[in-house]
Amino acid sequence: MSEEFVASLKRDYLHELALKEQRLDGRKAEDLRPLTITAHAIGTADGSAMVELGKTRVVVGIKVATGSPFADRPKDGVIITSAELVPMASPTFEVGPPSMASIEVARVVDRGLRESKMLELSDLCIEEGKKVWMINIDIHVIDYDGNLFDASTIAAVTALKTTMLPMKRLSLGEEDVALKVHHTPTSITAVKIGKVVMVDPTHDEEQVAKARLTVAVDEHGAIRAMQKGLVGSFTVDEVKYIIDLSQKLGHDLRAAIHKAASK
Repeated sequence: MSEEFVASLKRDYLHELALKEQRLDGRKAEDLRPLTITAHAIGTADGSAMVELGKTRVVVGIKVATGSPFADRPKDGVIITSAELVPMASPTFEVGPPSMASIEVARVVDRGLRESKMLELSDLCIEEGKKVWMINIDIHVIDYDGNLFDASTIAAVTALKTTMLPMKRLSLGEEDVALKVHHTPTSITAVKIGKVVMVDPTHDEEQVAKARLTVAVDEHGAIRAMQKGLVGSFTVDEVKYIIDLSQKLGHDLRAAIHKAASK
């Protein structure tokens, strides 16, 4: 049996399930997969976390350095977010320069962090115009089974909440200092299969979906960032539904992040 025929059968089956408001793994449309967050996952990083969302597994490491600020923002530190999708994580990932998928993951995570003001860039100033903290957020996908946006956001937020500024290592002080965090953003990603909207899609669901929307909110429920993907569209009511779910599910995600980061 050809791979194309198998793929066609699976696509048809997922559409049939969606019509019945069912999913292959038994979840309801608004249910997330089991979530496990492990803080301090990388001993050599300044902050880190590993997230398992269903079968998707992501590790984020934070490396802190000092550098010069941008000329037009002499009082602001620098945040750099990157994502690596290694071939061992999925047959769909390839060796080579950053793919469009990895660039999109990094941008979506970065936007949610920046627009939520989780970190105030002015807090990262050491000496105006001369030296600032540079926060490098490195996202590594270990296993891929869909929804890298939310898994990566959860891991990045948790890692930042565990980050220590390496004062001793860089001879800037006698004790390391915790990175100052102002907000705890979360995101929810939903896809549309047929006429059904479902959150936290698996890889198979992403493959058959026609539209995707990621909504990042802060602890007050304020919308901080949105990212639309794929070629299909959502109705206004569907967008409002996804926003409501992001606000609702964000409470539980935030509680899980706080619990993991406090250990």
